[in-house]
Amino acid sequence: MTLIIENLVKKFPKEDTELTAIENFNLVVKNEEFVCILGPSGCGKTTILRIIAGLEQKTSGSIRLDEREITGPGQDRGMVFQEFALFPWRTVQKNVEFGLEIKKVPSEERKRIANEFITLVGLKGFENSYPYQLSGGMKQRVGIARALANDPEVLLMDEPFGALDAQTRNLMQKELLRIRQQTKKTIVFITHSVDEACFLADRVVVMTARPGAVKEIFVIDAPQPRDRASIEFANLRKRILAELEREVIAGPSSPSNSPEKA
Repeated sequence: MTLIIENLVKKFPKEDTELTAIENFNLVVKNEEFVCILGPSGCGKTTILRIIAGLEQKTSGSIRLDEREITGPGQDRGMVFQEFALFPWRTVQKNVEFGLEIKKVPSEERKRIANEFITLVGLKGFENSYPYQLSGGMKQRVGIARALANDPEVLLMDEPFGALDAQTRNLMQKELLRIRQQTKKTIVFITHSVDEACFLADRVVVMTARPGAVKEIFVIDAPQPRDRASIEFANLRKRILAELEREVIAGPSSPSNSPEKA
């Protein structure tokens, strides 16, 4: 399943005019690919993810999964939020089962599927715990399990580890790579962290300042697991960071059609 974004534009009403948040954003995400999107604050990263999820309407352009146009929310896309977005009155088990309930999956089948993904994310034994009893990292594992339980074609992740401390964040990054290896899901991941993007992604998309468009795409062909202490990792991080800093200094710019960079 290929995600195709063509000439995406998003404008928001502002008093008696319009604010253009995204302008001619183009990106193709291949099946089973892990793509991280980086950009200056306010460039429209989260807005793009919400449009892909069907939670926000585009102004113009096209977003398709293969040839199927995305016009609203759907079970072919799963969303993991930064703020966890768990139901506090539901146990881990019931949080993970939520989407399956909406799909009217029979009770025993819901339980089986939920248990499979609770085990996958390393929360076996916490099925009956409530969110207030869990650490931040554990809550995010529940969010990932809930999204995966619906078997989406694409997993959309909006700075999912941004609220975690550094040690837990690094652990969750490694866990996500393990989960990805087992599930083979296509992932679109929003982050502010160049280090995180370099550690996780097959490709890193750097956006322009508002209005957001694709500035550069960096292909990362280093095998997993990646060594943050290696010279190659440091050099890649430095190049991407420099591109981001130039964009912040330069301000808004037009979309780039430059080739992908290795």
